[in-house]
Amino acid sequence: MTGLLEGKRLLITGVITDASIAFHVAKVAQEQGAQVVLTGFGRMSLVERIAKRLPNPAPVVELDVQNQEHLDTLADRVREHVDGLDGLVHAVGYAPPSCLGAPFMDAPWEDVATAMHVSAYSYKALAAAALPLLTRGSSIVGLDFDARQVWPAYNWMGPAKAAFESINRYLARDLGEHGVRVNLVSAGPVRTMAAKSIPGFADLESLWAEKAPLGWNVDDPTPVAQSVCGLLSDWFPATTGSMVFVDGGVHFLGL
Repeated sequence: MTGLLEGKRLLITGVITDASIAFHVAKVAQEQGAQVVLTGFGRMSLVERIAKRLPNPAPVVELDVQNQEHLDTLADRVREHVDGLDGLVHAVGYAPPSCLGAPFMDAPWEDVATAMHVSAYSYKALAAAALPLLTRGSSIVGLDFDARQVWPAYNWMGPAKAAFESINRYLARDLGEHGVRVNLVSAGPVRTMAAKSIPGFADLESLWAEKAPLGWNVDDPTPVAQSVCGLLSDWFPATTGSMVFVDGGVHFLGL
């Protein structure tokens, strides 16, 4: 049987360990027939080892979203592995410690600026860098955490994600003429290495476990990965600028 992503060429960012949501997106995508290229940052040897744990070992290109040279050369470096792209996954986020857990009012602008650059502006920067490779009908998907509400200890990542959600709409507007769809998947909490850096994450875990109408397993990224792959497929041809909630239903409860 033909896979949902048969023949698709995908660039997936944000793989750190095999617990990363991005890793599971890559795994499900390969199982559905896609050819995957990963990006790595920092400990490249670690990401390259993790890439070998996929069903089909994937090539890794280095990408620091704050490095303009990395962005300017991204298309050429990706072309060493695939001749174009049908999909792009943005799964990058970072905030300095002062922006998470510490009093919201205490974070200095320099740290807030870093959070905004890596977690929000990079969405536009990555889309622009990959645009020369993206074919008509291709899809960009960003991983989000619902920014419409205030979450314990999330602090400046909340405004960064709010900016991320707004950028999603503007990207969808501007890339529509290129035939590129741009959407977000707003996921419930998943126990990844990045999540462990968020003070109070355990409180979010218990909230979801208690309140989600469909239930929620913080140790299972598969529902999120499958939803991302759905948006990367051809089955949402007229959906753009949207945010799909994959959180067991918590988003509509008004908590």
